[in-house]
Amino acid sequence: MKGMNALLKGKTNQKQTFLGGAAVLALATAIVKLLGAFYKIPLKRLIGDEGFGYFNTAYDIYSVLLMVSTTGLPVAMSRMISEAKTLGRTNQIQRIFQVSRKVFLVLGVVGTVGMSALCRQLAGVMNHENSWFAILCLSPAVLFICLISAERGFFQGQSNMVPTSVSQVMEAVCKLVVGLSLAYILNKTTGEMSKAAGGAILGVTLGTVISTVYLILRRKKAAALLHVECLDPSMDSQRDTVKKLIAIAAPITLGAAGLQIITTIDTAVYMGQLKGAAGFSEDVADKLKGIYNFAQTIFNLPCAFVTPIIVSAIPAITEQLTLRKTQRANTIAESATRVMGLITMPCSIGLAVLSEPVMQLLGGYTADGSLGTASILMRILAFCVFFNSFVLVMNAILQAHGYVFLPVINMVIGGIVKVLVNLVLVGNAKINIVGVPVGTVICYMVITMLDLVAIQRVLKHPPKLMVNVFKPALAALAMGVAAFLLNHLSMKIGLPLVLRTGVSILGAGVVYALLVVYLRVITRADCSLLPKGDKIAKLLRIP
Repeated sequence: MKGMNALLKGKTNQKQTFLGGAAVLALATAIVKLLGAFYKIPLKRLIGDEGFGYFNTAYDIYSVLLMVSTTGLPVAMSRMISEAKTLGRTNQIQRIFQVSRKVFLVLGVVGTVGMSALCRQLAGVMNHENSWFAILCLSPAVLFICLISAERGFFQGQSNMVPTSVSQVMEAVCKLVVGLSLAYILNKTTGEMSKAAGGAILGVTLGTVISTVYLILRRKKAAALLHVECLDPSMDSQRDTVKKLIAIAAPITLGAAGLQIITTIDTAVYMGQLKGAAGFSEDVADKLKGIYNFAQTIFNLPCAFVTPIIVSAIPAITEQLTLRKTQRANTIAESATRVMGLITMPCSIGLAVLSEPVMQLLGGYTADGSLGTASILMRILAFCVFFNSFVLVMNAILQAHGYVFLPVINMVIGGIVKVLVNLVLVGNAKINIVGVPVGTVICYMVITMLDLVAIQRVLKHPPKLMVNVFKPALAALAMGVAAFLLNHLSMKIGLPLVLRTGVSILGAGVVYALLVVYLRVITRADCSLLPKGDKIAKLLRIP
């Protein structure tokens, strides 16, 4: 009650609110990613590259629909609810939620019906015909994830990130336990990898069901407290509420979904090229796709930890711009860029240098099997960790300044370049699947350059971004040399794979940490954007 009264009276410490939300989301991200690793790594070994390819084809289609339901609309909903709550318009909060839930429900029903009814056609479009069962098993999740998005938007608009975080962890736990169990059972009973992949996907679907039930129960309990104080009982019409919702959501959704849609098209293109111009059989093409998808899984892990930084930085930048404090807004943008570099630079260099032991350890690839291909794919894709994360930060900066369509245009251009590169390279039998990560690297490099040019061109006083990734890059390069030397030395003395990889990562991590402190890469302002930032600053003795 005291927290609500403070908010309604405008006394809430905005910075602390954002950092608290970022900390909760960061913790949930860490748990979810850890559970995801325990899910996907055994899953890949259980269903093989072929089954993993079926799993990811279904997920590629699902991801497009997921982008529509979990990016622009929830953000728009939470912003509108936050505004209404600040003004004490609790009736309007209920109106926003009711209208938003109807929109989400329509999207969910259409997505689920379309995905289930057209599962075979969608599998054909993706040039992966045997993935239809996995697509069918995942289709109900579209409806439930839409309902989840409405419920999460209700809480996020009131700066309460706990229900969102708890629901994400619940989904991950269910996916791990149920998904792996069903995949194992169907693999043993049917012997068909397509059916086993469908069983793994059912764990995802059931996770969304459980998460939906939890969020509905939490929301009903929280909604009872909304009418305690109502400074303004008026409500906007449903039509005006829908218009405002769509006006805010459309550019954000286009930006998030644009590249994902092109990526889905690209998947169909490179699978077609593998089976067409490159001359591979469907089984070989499916296996190559599975290897690449596993490399993508590893690639996505560090990128996920950039999101809490963006969630924390965007409102802070927007607040300073509203107060006409451009220099302070630039300081926050530069700090966010440095922290992003601190996280992603060592991941990029480390994965590139240790790609072979990482893929051998996590993917189970062997020297007499697919280890060579897997390590090359991981080595190339590793460089995208930084570029992808840099693009996310720059997109956030542009959106905070009100330029919501520029990131969309830049991502579409990069996506088209990616498709064209893959069309040329993958069709070459000698290059084949290796052309896909090459296209991805070129794609994100193009988007990075376009975003940098856009920021310099449209912002009157642009933040200095490139100079703020120099020191993290220097520390990461030295770390990479240490990782290479430690791995080489460990191989010479005959250490087992697990110990060799662990020694290389640990030793390189120590080198990186020492250089970060020695070069004074991070400041107290940087730490303030991270969970437990004050404690980190004290630990590192940052003034």
